[in-house]
Amino acid sequence: MSDLPRKAVTRTAKLAALPLGIAGRATWGLGKRIGGKSAEIVARELQQRTAEQLFRVLGELKGGAMKFGQALSVFESALPEEVAGPYRAALTKLQEAAPPMPAGTVHQVLADRLGADWRELFTEFEDKPAAAASIGQVHRAVWHDGREVAVKVQYPGAGDALLSDLKQLGRFAGLLGPLIPGMDIKPLIRELRERVTEELDYELEAEAQRIHAEAFEGDPDVLVPEVVHQGDQVLVTEWMEGVPLSEVIAGGTEEERNRAGQLLARFLFSGPARTGLLHADPHPGNFRLVAGDDGRLRLGVLDFGTVDRLPGGLPRSIGVSLRMTLRGDAEAVYEQLCAEGFVKETVELDPDTVLDYLAPIIEPAEVEEFTFTRGWIRGQAARIADPRSPAHQLGKQLNLPPSYLLIHRVTLSTIGVLCQLGATVRLREELEAWLPGFLAEEDRAEG
Repeated sequence: MSDLPRKAVTRTAKLAALPLGIAGRATWGLGKRIGGKSAEIVARELQQRTAEQLFRVLGELKGGAMKFGQALSVFESALPEEVAGPYRAALTKLQEAAPPMPAGTVHQVLADRLGADWRELFTEFEDKPAAAASIGQVHRAVWHDGREVAVKVQYPGAGDALLSDLKQLGRFAGLLGPLIPGMDIKPLIRELRERVTEELDYELEAEAQRIHAEAFEGDPDVLVPEVVHQGDQVLVTEWMEGVPLSEVIAGGTEEERNRAGQLLARFLFSGPARTGLLHADPHPGNFRLVAGDDGRLRLGVLDFGTVDRLPGGLPRSIGVSLRMTLRGDAEAVYEQLCAEGFVKETVELDPDTVLDYLAPIIEPAEVEEFTFTRGWIRGQAARIADPRSPAHQLGKQLNLPPSYLLIHRVTLSTIGVLCQLGATVRLREELEAWLPGFLAEEDRAEG
């Protein structure tokens, strides 16, 4: 496809085919089981076939469909290798590329938004996009002052397409649940819908990027491109060379993967503390490894269309709860969770059982350095997804307050990327430096 399919009937038909395909495969699976195959083998075959169809359709449609696919893609590492392996390439492609918008359409958008003489703003402009994503694509160009720039152009009709896609996906979210064990798809789709208006507003994105660029100016570890020009549906920023994180995941050296993982964790926790904003779209397509003149690798950060506004940084209650969990203080942890709304007033749980549920999840914070692996996250996912497990039963009784929803997803997504990298990370070091409440006041005074 060469353009964003704009007719609702076209997009709806493609998305509607997904649950039909899932239903058909379920019937096929029943036949396989009757024929003698084990339930586990059949379930994995169903999962693989469903994923292949899902990501093929999402990649073709862009819009909200692709946005949903990108959000899902970071959880690929939680899937069994037999399932994840065959379509990992398709997930990576989703993170970096999509069928481009025709040059004529791009020129028309630029003329409408920057004026008929838009070409005078550039000394060079490449018609072939350097990257194409869910709601827009990026063209490489040279600004009139000689700076190399990235020109982000929003697809015409992107807003309607986003809302239509996510509404349609929401209707059969339950059928997609088995794709990512332990993950509830419905809240993810609901949250993506709530963020649509903000992500389409390039003025808000430019503001968030300026704040980050200023906060990280001269930083030895994180690089954020400056905003050059911002208009309705067009955003011009400094061009940033670098190796996409998806390529580091696929073939980076151990040193590169570890460095990328450390910097990703650092950005996750230091960003809110330094800017009052949380970058809320942490899929690999939004990050680069950039080599400086001194050879030092920095993390280049792109796409500030989705942010969570946290004026005081990450909530102190997260750091306090994590510290108490590490100390094994079950009563204090339970009291904190109740106070923050993670346990509803109508629910009563055993504090020790809650601590047992949380302990494996916080393992990376217990040690000086931790190697994030696909095996580790699969184990966590299986523990929580298995209906027979105590962890599954307890998880169903916990509540996620709305104010924590985006923080929770960003944290899980970042952990998913760390596991894709297979990175060894000094996570505790970042928590001590940046997470409010993680260190008790007496510990901080001694430090």
